[in-house]
Amino acid sequence: MTIRQLAKTSVIGLTSHKSRSLLTILGIVIGITSIILVMSLGQGAKSLILGQIQSIGAKTIAVVPGREPTGPADALATFTDSLKERDLTSLEDKNNVPHASVVMPVVFGSSPATYGSEIYQPTIFGTTSYFSTLYKIEPSEGRIFTDDEVQSYADVAVIGSKVETQLFGNMPAVGEKIKIKGKSFRVIGIIGNAGQVSFLNFDEAVFVPYTTAQAYLFGIKYFNRFAIEADSETTVDQTVEDIKITLRNNHNITDPTKDDFFIQTQAEALQTVGTVLSVLTLFLASVAAISLVVGGIGIMNIMLVSVTERTQEIGLRKALGATEKNILSQFLLEAILLTLAGGIIGILLGASLSFLVSLVLSRAYALNWAFVLPISSIVLGLGVSSGIGLVFGIYPARQAAKKNPIDALRYE
Repeated sequence: MTIRQLAKTSVIGLTSHKSRSLLTILGIVIGITSIILVMSLGQGAKSLILGQIQSIGAKTIAVVPGREPTGPADALATFTDSLKERDLTSLEDKNNVPHASVVMPVVFGSSPATYGSEIYQPTIFGTTSYFSTLYKIEPSEGRIFTDDEVQSYADVAVIGSKVETQLFGNMPAVGEKIKIKGKSFRVIGIIGNAGQVSFLNFDEAVFVPYTTAQAYLFGIKYFNRFAIEADSETTVDQTVEDIKITLRNNHNITDPTKDDFFIQTQAEALQTVGTVLSVLTLFLASVAAISLVVGGIGIMNIMLVSVTERTQEIGLRKALGATEKNILSQFLLEAILLTLAGGIIGILLGASLSFLVSLVLSRAYALNWAFVLPISSIVLGLGVSSGIGLVFGIYPARQAAKKNPIDALRYE
């Protein structure tokens, strides 16, 4: 029997029970759809997050208080007061960190902001004017506060577009005053629809001078972060070492394992986040693949039923000269064709759903979420579906091939 004849016979066998064949591959379709959906959305999320990190620039270095977390139990270790004004002064000194072009202190928290009878709870960031340069953000109206206003504890604020809408509606906001913790802030600028930039939603934020935030809003004398920009990408590593030496001298630390701060560069952040997202995507895809096993068992059961129903056909074909190899190949090919068809349908369905979800996320949440369909997911879908057909089709095919032709012809 030629391959063409074998394929034709297998197709006829499957199409003779179309409804049953479609229901049989449903488990495979669901499994492959889930894998494609998870891998596509996972890759889209990875591209979005890594793009957000890269948008800050490779020269940016973050100094975070506390021990570097090694697990969920260490998460609270970063909420410490180890970064003080003395550290800021030392890091700004060129004698200590010669390649640091900018040192930007950051404090943050959340508190209700009010205007008249309207109230909204934004994220409040206390920083310097450099935040607009670092995140490449320009006000759509008004301006950013100046360094002089930072030094003079000025009560000025730059607000995001959502804060403007919630508090002012269609009224002009620039020049008006909002209240945060009982203190009035004059709105001097509006950040228009910037959306999510490097994990920060600028639309839902209020930016004020860090001196004002420390003294009047949070009542603290420490910093939650330092954002430091090296003068060149080639001097990042040297700048990191200079920062460590400076802070250890300030904190009287001689053993690096006792550091009460840790440093993150963009390269490290990219590598860490990329690895975590890849592992998470593979884990979710593995969970989704469990349904393929269920689908494979279903195919094996249906193929066994088909073998029983077609016992006389098997006997007749053997009586006419078909070998065990011919029968085995036919039923095995039928199983593979079933699962392969399920795989193709699952890939098309998964890709369509991924595209729709990506479109909804980008439109509804103003995210730069790109639709990504990894070639590896298509190859995996086709390979796994074919493999499932091969593995779970062997037993029914062997049962068919072993039937005695005389007993098969007598079967009723």
